[in-house]
Amino acid sequence: MVDTDSHTQEVRRRRVFYIPGYDPIHPRRYRELYRKEAAAQAAISGYDITLSPKTGGGAYGWQVDSVQDGATTHAEVEVLVWSDIVRGSMSNTIAATYLQLLRTSWEYIVTGALRRLMRLRKGPVIAALYPVGALILQLVLALAAGGAGFALIGLSAPWIGWGATLIGALVWGALTVAVLRWFKARDGKFYAYYLMHDYAYSAQSRGANPPPLEQRMAQFADTVAQALTQDVDEVLVVGHSSGAHLAVSILADVLRAGRMPKGGPRLAFLSLGQVVPMVSFLRGAWRLRADLAWLSACGDLTWVDVTAPGDGCAFALCDPVAVSGVAPDDKRWPLVFSAQFTKSLTPETWAGLRWRFFRLHFQYLCAFDRPLDYDYFRITAGPLSLATRYAGRPPSASRIDVAASKFTSVRP
Repeated sequence: MVDTDSHTQEVRRRRVFYIPGYDPIHPRRYRELYRKEAAAQAAISGYDITLSPKTGGGAYGWQVDSVQDGATTHAEVEVLVWSDIVRGSMSNTIAATYLQLLRTSWEYIVTGALRRLMRLRKGPVIAALYPVGALILQLVLALAAGGAGFALIGLSAPWIGWGATLIGALVWGALTVAVLRWFKARDGKFYAYYLMHDYAYSAQSRGANPPPLEQRMAQFADTVAQALTQDVDEVLVVGHSSGAHLAVSILADVLRAGRMPKGGPRLAFLSLGQVVPMVSFLRGAWRLRADLAWLSACGDLTWVDVTAPGDGCAFALCDPVAVSGVAPDDKRWPLVFSAQFTKSLTPETWAGLRWRFFRLHFQYLCAFDRPLDYDYFRITAGPLSLATRYAGRPPSASRIDVAASKFTSVRP
């Protein structure tokens, strides 16, 4: 990482586009998270940062003004929203969710994708298996509750004869459904249905983007391309979790179509907590694999990929291009390095977060007690471009860059 004090200000105005993962929540959540964590990081790191409402139309967002290292920078942050598509994909019945479980498990297990993913990182694969195990356990408990009701009817009214069997069967079915509904109503604590829908969303089309998502991504590409024609110094696209592989295809579409004007702002891509292999390892993900290969050799942008082994939901330090088996000979991106949670957080903070897996998956967007060379708020609101900030920064020595996918086709 460069010494910010030794460089003149490069960025005075910046457009930031944040692409969230598979998240049904309103984008105001990200504004409030940015507001809270930016204030905390500014107090720790000794700079000033303030948020104000967005003016004009367009995507949901906010404005950020920051003074860092004596330089003043203005950023317009927008969330590229696809939460409505996420909510639509989650509106399944209990029976449909269990059918998703069977289809998704079949896709990952029979094709060998699950076994190959396990060789990379066990954490995210365990996270993927969790909803399968949790839903099966819920079904077993529901059936057990129904069976207990059936037995109770038989013991309490043996003189009814075959009628007791019929009544018991009805009670068994009613109790089973009631318990399953109880679990689903409390999925905000268990996350079994949510995660099942997440993994099933890509697996249902074998890694291809569903048509509604492709249409939305085309709109996002138009938005990014339009920003590249504006009087700003940097256009920064941030893809978090599942949003990282969406960003890969969006940026590949923009650049491949020649929509980056000469002499325009710098284009930068920051992927955080990515789970690209969960999709790129599927047999129908030829579009994503082609975009990974193309973007990795493109000289018109800077791509930095930040993960951390402490994040059990991400494929930490896995080069998404290399492990997908599509790295070209002239590959230059991404620069892969770790956010180093265990070093950039105090022992007390780390102890409090260590087993909060979902919270850790969002740590990239939060303040660090002892920031090293990764600071989300310097990147999104500071005076240096992403290219300069990490110029000469070597990749993490422990990164994984060995091809592991069985499916490497880039054409249907």
